[in-house]
Amino acid sequence: MPVEGAIPHLAGIEMYGNSIPAGTVGGDLFEYINFQQRYDIEARTRRALQLSRDFLDPLPPGAQPRNSVDDHVQWLKSLPNYRPEMETEYREAKSSEQIRVAEDLRELDKMAGVLLVDAQGHGIISAKIASTVHDTFHAFMLSELDHHGKTTPELFENINLRLAQSVTARNALGISDKEHAREIATMLYGEVHPYGYFRFVNFGHPPPLVFSAEYGKFVEIDKGQMAQFLALGLQIPEDHPDRNRYFSMQLRNQLVNVSDIGEITLMSLGDILFLYTDGVYDGSDEQQRSQLEAVMREHYREPARDICNALLQHAVKDDAYLLENNETDRIDDKTVFIIKRR
Repeated sequence: MPVEGAIPHLAGIEMYGNSIPAGTVGGDLFEYINFQQRYDIEARTRRALQLSRDFLDPLPPGAQPRNSVDDHVQWLKSLPNYRPEMETEYREAKSSEQIRVAEDLRELDKMAGVLLVDAQGHGIISAKIASTVHDTFHAFMLSELDHHGKTTPELFENINLRLAQSVTARNALGISDKEHAREIATMLYGEVHPYGYFRFVNFGHPPPLVFSAEYGKFVEIDKGQMAQFLALGLQIPEDHPDRNRYFSMQLRNQLVNVSDIGEITLMSLGDILFLYTDGVYDGSDEQQRSQLEAVMREHYREPARDICNALLQHAVKDDAYLLENNETDRIDDKTVFIIKRR
């Protein structure tokens, strides 16, 4: 879990998350991606703008390449069909690309990310799996900000492939010795914008719920806004160049693209976006959903922290029933994340 000082502050938004492991360690992981705190956005923006100028500057005769554009221009000049305007056009295109990177970086000051990972089980192996997803995510995020100034669908496709089972190499998630089955992890990553706009990608995670303050209940969300893939590593896109190097339960039609990004908007003051792991709710049990709705109705006027803790306390009470009936194997890690429009 992140420290409380990492909670981002956005206009018109209050957020808070908490997690309770089922044992000493757990397979749930959640994190605020506080762009302003984690990255020096201003320094990155200055670098992108400087590169946009550097890329336009022709390389002096006999000088060594100063950057990737100089290197590519040298290669262009080795081609038999090279024309001088090819260098100018390429330099202008790459310069323009950096200007867009700078613009997208500035937008990060107005948003925050949230990462939820739920590895199957709740022991050391599960914690290792969740850690693998976390570390992979942040490594790719650095590359994304350098090259695009924002997250792109390619980031999530790369994480999905990293967690896939290789035909020839060791699988990152591992194989269960007892069940001869793959360990599984789900992931939901979303970006919160001021006043309640939420864009997210979902790999096998229970879908978000929206509680309406006006109507006092969870509201139905258009399924077209809730694109969902299989859990990480289970589904390789058919058009991925390495698709024959990994096992896949089924082939997806294509790589993740912008049309696969889900969107939810909190329309009114007091509306709440409720993210969770399946130790709290598996996304299908109607009775369980009704009970959570009742808890939400009782506490929705309170701060996000209190709403989160009330929902977790309710979920923990359910464990008492499982203990009484010797169903301890059904007790799982529990994570709740609340985003409230204020």
